[in-house]
Amino acid sequence: MTSSRKKVAILGSGNIGTDLMVKIIRTSDLLEMSVLVGIDPSSDGLARAERMGVATTWGGMDGLLRMKEWADVDIVFDATSASAHAAHNAAVTAAGKVMVDLTPAAIGPYVVPVVNGDEHIAAPNVNMVTCGGQATIPIVAAISSVAEVHYAEIVASIASKSAGPGTRANIDEFTETTSQAIESVGGAKKGKAIIVLNPAEPPMIMRDTVMALSSGADEDSIAAAVERMVTRVQAYVPGYRLKQKVQFERFGSNNPVRIPGLGVFEGLKTTVFLEVEGAAHYLPAYAGNLDIMTSAALATAERIACRSIAAGVEK
Repeated sequence: MTSSRKKVAILGSGNIGTDLMVKIIRTSDLLEMSVLVGIDPSSDGLARAERMGVATTWGGMDGLLRMKEWADVDIVFDATSASAHAAHNAAVTAAGKVMVDLTPAAIGPYVVPVVNGDEHIAAPNVNMVTCGGQATIPIVAAISSVAEVHYAEIVASIASKSAGPGTRANIDEFTETTSQAIESVGGAKKGKAIIVLNPAEPPMIMRDTVMALSSGADEDSIAAAVERMVTRVQAYVPGYRLKQKVQFERFGSNNPVRIPGLGVFEGLKTTVFLEVEGAAHYLPAYAGNLDIMTSAALATAERIACRSIAAGVEK
């Protein structure tokens, strides 16, 4: 079997793109960092890439297309913005390369590695949802695996300092994309997402709350499913953990609750409190929101690379 790694380029030299670059160089046996692309010639990310021996351009997508390295690139990560992604995707897929989208543009299918990581590895474009989605959708999916989830709501609270220009520009897309993925990937009939940028000093670690209304399963079954899922996520995001035990509240005919758009609900309310500590490959440990996003993208790209390498061997 060939040991050659798949070459990758990253669009975006900001926080997410730079952290992903460092992860690939330090941890991946399947991917080889080829080019980091930015639009600001003075960005720290481009300077760091040059120090690490990675080819760079500050000419954006057009600059990448003019580079000799472009011919050998197999996978492209987009860590820019939802508004820029459509043009990037058109250029990448037209060249027969695979796009891993870290913006909320959602042109390709949503992918959360531990939930549906193998379902879309042949797609020309896969979307990594959002940082909040990567942290919370596994929990919704875990509950959905043993119960019928009628409604799921997630709140992602991140340090303001960890939200760069791209994250701030994509706030509206964050809520819409995450809500849709809670349903289509997580399995909830109805989903809602909220993001909070916390300006506290010192900066707080990423914290997420998942609230689900379900029927058809008891507390022990749900708690066990959630704990198993947390362990699976920790395989690629070691700083992912439960903040406390899973909480439950039961609603019956004597104390039903009315949910807007759903009517009267009788069943089990599950609340899960999470925190995500970053690996601090590039940014401080409190930036778990960036770490889980880049870790999920890396895990997904490695699955794509494995499939490609296996296909090459079979030929």
